[in-house]
Amino acid sequence: MKLLTVARDLQRRRAREREALFVCEGVRAVEELLRSPLAVRGVLAAPSLGGAARGAALREQLARGGVPVEEVTDREFASAAGTESPQGVLAIAEVPARSMESLALPARARLLVLDAIQDPGNVGALLRAAAALGAHATLAMPGTVDLWNGKVVRSAMGALFHRPALAASWDALDALLTARAIPLWGADAHGETLAHVTAPPALALVVGNEGAGLSEPAASRVAMRVAIPIAPDVESLNVAVAAGILLYQLRA
Repeated sequence: MKLLTVARDLQRRRAREREALFVCEGVRAVEELLRSPLAVRGVLAAPSLGGAARGAALREQLARGGVPVEEVTDREFASAAGTESPQGVLAIAEVPARSMESLALPARARLLVLDAIQDPGNVGALLRAAAALGAHATLAMPGTVDLWNGKVVRSAMGALFHRPALAASWDALDALLTARAIPLWGADAHGETLAHVTAPPALALVVGNEGAGLSEPAASRVAMRVAIPIAPDVESLNVAVAAGILLYQLRA
């Protein structure tokens, strides 16, 4: 099957799950992918890729690495692209086989738990913040957008390729936290302010849906709710911004 056909099909979550493949679009994102241990099946390249020095350098890197490249027209490329202004390069790679059992967590572990986060841009930013601020893994609970959605991959800026991130059930999370004796704290505007809490050695932090906050399954599991003090005339923070602040303040 042609890479172009596969790339079009992978716009659908069901196809990504069936094939265990995802698309990675854009020069910088593909550069990060090539620096990662993930397996790349092939690359779509359009004439627009050669319009900049960075794009030409990427073409040379693909050739040196023996990565299969399928040349397509700009119009064909646009039919598989997920951006309004495509850069002319899209890679198809294998979703890594990650599981809760395979997570290697230190004694002072930090986990970020995503509770029904639905905006792909927010999820990508959360993954990036988690990687930057020392979270050892990010777990996506039911209701969260697919971690291998094209916009999530682009927004994560390579974090998905290097740090463990995977979908999980609440039962699986319970088993992991119980086995590792890791408490679960929740981000909540009505919780204890950061100045009044001391983080335990190991910690899992759950952040809730952009509009609804923590779901019932999350709320019923948290041992502590923590809040970021903000100006009274501001209702809330973006979930990725809030998670970044909390991860920084609660770092091991």
